[in-house]
Amino acid sequence: MHYEIISASRLPIYQQLVQQVREAIARGDLKPEERLPSVRQLSRDLVINPNTVARAYTELEREGLVTNRPGRGVFVAEPKDELTKEARRQRLFESLDKFLTEAVHLGFSEEEVSRLVATRSRQFQWNPAKSASK
Repeated sequence: MHYEIISASRLPIYQQLVQQVREAIARGDLKPEERLPSVRQLSRDLVINPNTVARAYTELEREGLVTNRPGRGVFVAEPKDELTKEARRQRLFESLDKFLTEAVHLGFSEEEVSRLVATRSRQFQWNPAKSASK
C-alpha cells in the first residue's frame, strides 16, 4: 500500500494516515491479518515523526480496525459486529448528514450526488453476507 501525506491539507498528518488505512480496508486493498509497516519504517518512508505514525495506529486500534501484536507488529483486524444494527444505522445517518450538508454547500444537485455516490461505491468491497441480512 502506498501512503501519501498532503502537507497543504488542513487535516493533521495522523488523521490523513488513519483515513488512508480506513479506506484501504474498506476497498479491500488491505485484508484482515495483513501486516502494516512498522512505525519506524513508515515514519522513515514518509519523513514524519514516529510519534505521528504511532498516534495513527493507536487511533485505528481504538476503532477496532487494527490489532497491535507486541514484538510482531500491527495487523489489520478481523471485522467485528459489536454495534447493534440500529446503532450502526444511526452512525451512518450522522455521516450521511455531514456529507450531504457539505454537498449542498458545494452546490451539487441531488442527481449529481447520487451519480457520484453510485460511481464511487463500486470501488469499495461490500460484504454480500451482511447486505443479505438487512
